[in-house]
Amino acid sequence: MWQKLKKVHETLPGYAFFGLLELAISYGFISLAIDKGSGWWYLFTLIFLYGALENLFGFIQLSIKKVKRG
Repeated sequence: MWQKLKKVHETLPGYAFFGLLELAISYGFISLAIDKGSGWWYLFTLIFLYGALENLFGFIQLSIKKVKRG
């Protein structure tokens, strides 16, 4: 199952989906962090924001590779 999920994740739609999902989760965590004032929520926000950025750069990198291939 994990191999199938990894295979889907490494496609353009996969990068977009997981990036948006992690961005939505980080938005929820930052909302909780502002509301509660707890450092743990800020930490969770940073973790998921890092994952969203990683997926964004993966999406861009794969897009550039596909354009170069033609």
